Amino acid sequence: MAGNQKGKSKIEQAKGKTKEAVGRAVGNERLEAEGRAEGAKGDARQAKEKAKDVFKH
Repeated sequence: MAGNQKGKSKIEQAKGKTKEAVGRAVGNERLEAEGRAEGAKGDARQAKEKAKDVFKH
């Protein structure tokens, strides 16, 4: 996995988890949903990069 893309996926996942937790804590459903979406985007990026690595080898 490219280091740059791996880093982006980890950052997106972390930001998503943080937003989701904060949204849940303060009762903000929109922020919680944004966090879930951002986390899913990071998961998707990570899966894409792992798939690329599998086909490279």
